[in-house]
Amino acid sequence: MAVLHLLRKQLLDILIVVVGVSLITFVISHLIPGDPARLIAGDRASDDIVASIRHQLGLDLPLYQQYLHYMGDLLHGDLGTSIRTHRPVLDDLRRFFPATVELALAALLLSVLVGVPLGVLSAVYPNRLVDQVARTVAVAGISTPAFWLGLGLIVVFYGHLGWLPGGGRLGEGTEAPAPVTGLYLVDSLLAGDWAAFRSAATHLLLPAVTLAFVNLGVITRQIRAAMLEQLGQDYIRTARAYGLSHATVVMRHALPNALIPSITVLGLALGDLLYGAVLTETVFAWPGMGAYVVQSIQALDFPAVMGFAILVSFIYVLLNRFIDLLYRLVDPRIAKVN
Repeated sequence: MAVLHLLRKQLLDILIVVVGVSLITFVISHLIPGDPARLIAGDRASDDIVASIRHQLGLDLPLYQQYLHYMGDLLHGDLGTSIRTHRPVLDDLRRFFPATVELALAALLLSVLVGVPLGVLSAVYPNRLVDQVARTVAVAGISTPAFWLGLGLIVVFYGHLGWLPGGGRLGEGTEAPAPVTGLYLVDSLLAGDWAAFRSAATHLLLPAVTLAFVNLGVITRQIRAAMLEQLGQDYIRTARAYGLSHATVVMRHALPNALIPSITVLGLALGDLLYGAVLTETVFAWPGMGAYVVQSIQALDFPAVMGFAILVSFIYVLLNRFIDLLYRLVDPRIAKVN
């Protein structure tokens, strides 16, 4: 019964978030000055043609009716039709979703591989050089705009050094691997296409580093704070009193317990990366949902913008709910309290 009650509460939370995001996005989208019907018809089109297009798109209805029609379609899994591409928004998002997921997962992996060791070293050696470096990197990661860092990396590694490509997912003349997951790295490995794998990896590196650096600071600071708290606990002093080595105390006792409160940050970082990919994909011409929604905003494509916001918000809430369940598994004390 407790599990069913929890699932009902989770589903209710998801429904509230989806409705709230759809309403806010709908209002903001229609507050943007401009007429999508005029953009479609062109500047030289007559008012009658523009009015006809507005009627076809349903833009001549009152806003509340447009929103009710949209929510009715949404309940049936229909995110509407893109004004710009004339295709179902769900099909467009399904097409660009794998590229964004691949970028977000690569960025999360890089930020964890760097942020966790850096946070541990910072806590183990407080006020030392490594601690100063870790805190500097953390502040820089939180403060640096992604678009500025991305442009800087392109100028250095593509423009001056010529070591890495400046944009896209694959190089010219390289064919995409047969689609299985939509992730080029995984699909190229499954197909044994090493040329496509090398091209996909080199094209992924710069945007992944750019996106990872933004979350690196958050992960580093969280791990550092959790480690400092654990290293001051009585069980750590007891372990040292038993004569355990410093590495054993840190790696086998302090770190596993420090990672428990960090699960929330690590899990929600993936949702942040999906939203943060918008600017990064635009800078690196990465063909994902971020570039798609930027082009849709420029074209006043309301259904596409709302579809992107609802999809990413839905994923974010699902990740949040999954983290709650995972937290209860790794720390049974929370389940007992609730």
